[in-house]
Amino acid sequence: MEKVTVVIPNYNGIRFLPDCLGSVLHQEPDTPKYRVLVVDNGSEDGSRELIASRFPEVEVTALETNTGFCRAVNEGIRKAASPYVILLNNDTRVRPGFIRELYRAIESRPRAFSVSAAMLMWDREELLDDAGDRYCAFGWAYGRGKGKPAGEFSHAAEVFSACGGAAIYRKSVFEAIGLFDELHFAYLEDLDIGWRARIYGFHNYYEPGAQAVHYGSASTGSRYNKKKTLLAASNNVYVIAKNMPALQVLLNLPFLLAGFLLKFIFFCRKGMGALYVKGLFQGVKKARSRTGREKRIRFERKNLKHYLAIQCQLWLNLIRILKKS
Repeated sequence: MEKVTVVIPNYNGIRFLPDCLGSVLHQEPDTPKYRVLVVDNGSEDGSRELIASRFPEVEVTALETNTGFCRAVNEGIRKAASPYVILLNNDTRVRPGFIRELYRAIESRPRAFSVSAAMLMWDREELLDDAGDRYCAFGWAYGRGKGKPAGEFSHAAEVFSACGGAAIYRKSVFEAIGLFDELHFAYLEDLDIGWRARIYGFHNYYEPGAQAVHYGSASTGSRYNKKKTLLAASNNVYVIAKNMPALQVLLNLPFLLAGFLLKFIFFCRKGMGALYVKGLFQGVKKARSRTGREKRIRFERKNLKHYLAIQCQLWLNLIRILKKS
């Protein structure tokens, strides 16, 4: 029986699939037994045909339309019979030992929900794209170590949440707390589920021994494109409304308002200020919808210590971002 299922969501990613699948299928001999599953989001570029002809050992689940990252990976997680699931972006190339090191890292930590790999920049592989994600009281999620030398992040560490582009997850925790929230469609869904796991007392880590080279924004275009700005702004509001109890929102309100204002100024300079505001209002609407209210995490006193630990992280990461550390 497989120990790990590697789930790769794909949407018109034919130019990346040979590198991605080739690297995943050629891991070292001592790698735990694993299965590779591509969930195709209605691609029209020949992705499925390429997989069938060049990688017949890879299983494909074909969806009729582009349902977004969350629906795609949820389909893969449901199909996984293994105790662990690796989520991997199609625009990556993993290095030898990737699966083995992620497996060892999560297997050795019984309360771990996820372990994030070191994601390296495609054009400068000595630099980090992400070393696990942080979240601060400004309401900002950001990649730890982004743009810094990978050698500076050579030790395993606990992080706020794993980056869903290259991370391993414990399936039993999904079964306890639920899968990715499909209201997100894409962006901040990994923050949301990592935050949810922390509320219930689980932890998220970073493992530098597992490395994946990442192209970045392959399915949506540039780093600050219109679609991403709209979705990220909307989900930024939604993830707060969903995971923060009212008292915690009030406690962080001055910081959150400052964070939204700074982001608005930032996007105004890029000519997308109105789009950012539109996304914020869409997030409010999403949070107040019937489905959004049903998905809100209800406060339970037994989780108070976990909320306190989360709040400490919000303040600590705010200090870190202000100090640029």
